[in-house]
Amino acid sequence: MRKPQSAIVVGAGVVGLSTAWHLQQQGLSVTVIDKVGPAAGASWGNAGWVTPGLVMPLAEPGAWKYALQSLTDPNAPLHVPLRFDPPLWKFLLRFAGNMNARKWQQTMSALQPITRTVDASFAELKAKGISAPVVAAPYVAGFSSAAAAAAFRTELEHLHAMGQGIGVSTLANGNRPAALSDAVVHGLQISGQSYLDPGDFVWDLAGAFKAGGGQIRDGTNVISVDAGTSSATVTADDGSLLTADVVILATGAWLPKLAGKWGLKIGVQAGRGYSFTVDGDRLPNGPLYFPEQRVVCTPYRGALRIAGTMEFLGPDEPLDSARLESVARAVRPLLQGIDWSSLRDAWVGSRPITPDGLPIIGRLASDRIFAAGGHGMWGMVLGPATGKLLAAQIVTGEPPQEIVAFNPLRR
Repeated sequence: MRKPQSAIVVGAGVVGLSTAWHLQQQGLSVTVIDKVGPAAGASWGNAGWVTPGLVMPLAEPGAWKYALQSLTDPNAPLHVPLRFDPPLWKFLLRFAGNMNARKWQQTMSALQPITRTVDASFAELKAKGISAPVVAAPYVAGFSSAAAAAAFRTELEHLHAMGQGIGVSTLANGNRPAALSDAVVHGLQISGQSYLDPGDFVWDLAGAFKAGGGQIRDGTNVISVDAGTSSATVTADDGSLLTADVVILATGAWLPKLAGKWGLKIGVQAGRGYSFTVDGDRLPNGPLYFPEQRVVCTPYRGALRIAGTMEFLGPDEPLDSARLESVARAVRPLLQGIDWSSLRDAWVGSRPITPDGLPIIGRLASDRIFAAGGHGMWGMVLGPATGKLLAAQIVTGEPPQEIVAFNPLRR
């Protein structure tokens, strides 16, 4: 197939817009379609962590203990509903099959090439006018026991030994954030990472894309995608048709709805995360992480965004206020100087989780239809790199080495 001249990207999150922007840079005429608009899904309410050094599969060795805890503890970091849901059970069986050291090592090795391109991918966007700041700052991890701190440090040192760009040191008393309460008795400082305001970043990316001549169709729900020998077509629920040389599906946790017809077999489960914002008079200068509680905190517009939990429910199910409160309950004893009455921006978003822990990036069963998704908790980190690498495959016809392992047609 000759080099495409036009493209339609379905999905206006960080992955879809990064792909659209890079295709535009390659000279294609690009239209982005989204059922709501830019940053309407998981790209808005996440913690905004740009942490290539921390990218790892969710199905880590020993993660089964969180699944067991979820069955008896409604406040557990992982929530699995007790109900008849065969697709979820099938996903969880495959997911559990990857909770061993051999599979974890294989997945980490496959993720290494793309994680090494993360910093350069963000630098390229900045150099081309994406002005939303990406702030380099030390991360602080807090613990209630020396044993928990030592175990997490060992994990980070293992990541460093594998080639991840990460540094770890004991938190010095002079660097201890005033936001930490006395319940946090041990701390680690993690270097080499950054953070951003995810909504601002994605909206800025959308603005740059439109300034370059791209079109974004808000409020348009795509119900089907078709491909022929010379073009691909998307059909919206209002009956309208759009045609281009190629179509890229970047719909996050909803990816199987459109991509299943085109050979996507690997399961994609919504791993829903919750966040909210609070004010305080002792806000940290950088992100905080509480690994025991699986809760993260990020400076956000003069306040603090707090995010956590992993909830295996459908992407369209409503926010569960009990899950939101469980996040607040878990972190409340660990922070001080927080005005909990200011809690606002309550949000739930669906992160697209694959059972093998690898993203889905590349060509589907037609050479005119591509998929980009399945990044799990790392969509904001890997989104710009994904867009650049997938755009290269679409233009050249060959997948870059960094994404060969993420073939959407794998099982």
